[in-house]
Amino acid sequence: MKKIKILHIIKSLGRGGAEMLLPETLKLHDPSRFEFHYIYFLPWKNQLVKNIENAGGKVTCLPAKNNLMILKQYKNIIKYVRGHQIDLIHAHLPWAGFVSRFVHRQTGIPVVYSEHNMQERYHFATKYLNKFTYNWQSLALGVSQDVSDSIQKNINPKIPVKTLLNGVNTEYFQRDEKSGRLLKKQLNIPHDAVVVGNVAVFRFQKRLVEWLQVMKEVIDNNPNVYGLLVGTGPLEEEIKTALSKFGLQDKILLPGLQTDVKPYFNAMDIFMMSSSFEGLPIALLEAMSMACAIVTTDAGGIKEVIRHERDGLLCPVNDWQKLSGLLQKLINDQKMLKTYQQNARKRVIDSFSLETMVYHLEEVYLSLINMK
Repeated sequence: MKKIKILHIIKSLGRGGAEMLLPETLKLHDPSRFEFHYIYFLPWKNQLVKNIENAGGKVTCLPAKNNLMILKQYKNIIKYVRGHQIDLIHAHLPWAGFVSRFVHRQTGIPVVYSEHNMQERYHFATKYLNKFTYNWQSLALGVSQDVSDSIQKNINPKIPVKTLLNGVNTEYFQRDEKSGRLLKKQLNIPHDAVVVGNVAVFRFQKRLVEWLQVMKEVIDNNPNVYGLLVGTGPLEEEIKTALSKFGLQDKILLPGLQTDVKPYFNAMDIFMMSSSFEGLPIALLEAMSMACAIVTTDAGGIKEVIRHERDGLLCPVNDWQKLSGLLQKLINDQKMLKTYQQNARKRVIDSFSLETMVYHLEEVYLSLINMK
């Protein structure tokens, strides 16, 4: 039987939420039925290339130094899809979406676009290009209902818009207490410390300076609390400056960009997010699968995942200062902490498994290919 050839197009293969889904979903697709290709544009953001290749994907970089150069690669993408007889394109994030829509207009190959963010949060130029080109594709997938509603409200496209919730590989992301103890020892964190963590790209929506402010308030009252802030990004220097200003250099560790974040999740007791907006963050689902208790703002799709005082603790986006009180509740009550750790994992197993996501994704692929 001839394999169905799917081409994923994405700006980079660095460790971001949308990017991390690519190797994880690939592991669960049926290799006897599908063949997956990947095109990305930023050569210096290639941390996930090996992960994808090891899982059987075929990766190509078409170098582009900026967004306009990504659009200029559309002729090379057309050459690629014709040369490899691609059946369908799945694009992720705006600029990969724009160039994929040009390819669709020229070739007629079906294009699925995954929307990972709210339209209101995009730069005005991105919003304009989205409105102008959104109908030049076959289908849009919102990663949460909030995201899908934002598409309908701001663009009102003629093409179908469906919600396909992000998922996590709950078999792969399982807690290993021994690994967590080992990492604590390597980082000189006391074995009995309560560790609060986050895994994020260091950009403004994550409000990581505010995250540090919350941690300072908690640590001032609890000397046995430590922090792990895993990642990198454009605001790294600002975050390091704030860390020094708050006098937290010995209490909050910045391990930098990590391709394998499982050891860090293993060391975390609590996963805290202070984001001002989100789609449906992959790191949150990974942390839940790793049995970290969740304390977070209710940004975007987060409130579709976390039910307050059932799966974790929430506060409104504009009341992020309340995160310190929520953290303190868990730190003061070990029984409550354990309960929320167990409930977080149960929630993703029941409702946000990657297996379910991949099953519905394959249904989408097949429906569009059969319509050709």
